[in-house]
Amino acid sequence: MIANDLMAKAMQAIASARVLHDVGDADGACNRAYYAMFDSVRAVLAATAPDTPATKTHKGIHVLFHDRLVRTGQVPEMIGRFLKRAETVRYAADYSGETVGLEIAHEMIDQAETFVAAMKSLLDEQA
Repeated sequence: MIANDLMAKAMQAIASARVLHDVGDADGACNRAYYAMFDSVRAVLAATAPDTPATKTHKGIHVLFHDRLVRTGQVPEMIGRFLKRAETVRYAADYSGETVGLEIAHEMIDQAETFVAAMKSLLDEQA
């Protein structure tokens, strides 16, 4: 099932984020933390909205996440904000030319773990 594959990918991204953080690569850790969240959202959407045409953009995934999971109350707004913040930090880490600090990277990893756990709970409810 594609949802399980995407969730496995999300879990791997968290593990990679931790490794990158441990070797001092804050930018890489933030990138992987964001993609952990992003892939876990894709997993839930694949399981809960299989009739929705697959979207190929980050914006499309974010809109579906907000409309189908946050607005409906399935995901608390605080958890929903983690994805947007991670996107902002990842964008800065990947494109700004400035390095994100290890403290921010650590926070992103913690939020990714909380976020992915919430998405995994939703996915488990669908099983």
